[in-house]
Amino acid sequence: MDECGYLDLLEDILLNGVVKNDRTGTGTISKFGSQLKFSLENQFPMLTTKRVFTKGVLKELLWFIKGCTDAKELKKEGVGIWDGNSSREFLDNLGLTEREVGDLGPVYGFNWRHWNADYDTCHTDYSGKGIDQLQNIIKEIKTNPDSRRLIMSSWNPSTLNQVALPACHTFCQFYVCNKELSCQMYQRSADMFLGVPFNIASYAFLTYMIAHICNLKPKELIISIGDAHIYSNHINQVKEQLHREPMKFPTLKIKRNILEIDDFLYEDFEVENYKCHKVIKADMAI
Repeated sequence: MDECGYLDLLEDILLNGVVKNDRTGTGTISKFGSQLKFSLENQFPMLTTKRVFTKGVLKELLWFIKGCTDAKELKKEGVGIWDGNSSREFLDNLGLTEREVGDLGPVYGFNWRHWNADYDTCHTDYSGKGIDQLQNIIKEIKTNPDSRRLIMSSWNPSTLNQVALPACHTFCQFYVCNKELSCQMYQRSADMFLGVPFNIASYAFLTYMIAHICNLKPKELIISIGDAHIYSNHINQVKEQLHREPMKFPTLKIKRNILEIDDFLYEDFEVENYKCHKVIKADMAI
């Protein structure tokens, strides 16, 4: 099972990783340079050894696709995963004292849809501004599928001082072969217990969505990781997860024919036959 590769990496980090300090002050066990692979053929890589917050994954991805940078908009949808990184205290500690609570700055969605546009606030209308990397990739897949430039970057060095949190999943590349679509994502910093299960599902959703509107079949998701780490306050939870047997991955159904990336709605997706072990709770390091 593809999930075994993820579990093997968790165990490898516990056994062979190095103890390191980190930005949050929590402390980690870390390993540099790893890779995970997941087939997207007739399955959807939602990890089963603990329940993944499916609603949170999909709502956040649709929020990215909108180009939104306001964490309060995501909170309205019942997803509070960005609250800690957009609080008054967190923003003030970064020197972003004039930024309102919830305004994350030019993070993922902004870079995907408005690359290099001048950033004002999360309420500004950026329509037609900057480079729409996501739409450009879709157009290129449809017109020049053999291109080796099907690349989207979330890492913009010129705006790092404006963001609440620099992108962890920084870069992705798509690949078309035999009318099948694959995606490889590079993740500079990977919270293996809380973050990576989320990231796996998110980029799998994105690959399925692009494949759908480009009349392709989803093939494979590859995640290449720089700093793969387990936070010190997640060690017991990881050990519990490693004692669990993986189950068969679910499948994904897109309920209607959709032609444009901006037309996807939360209700368009159905994860079918998702059988998994129960949630393992852990605090996010902020």
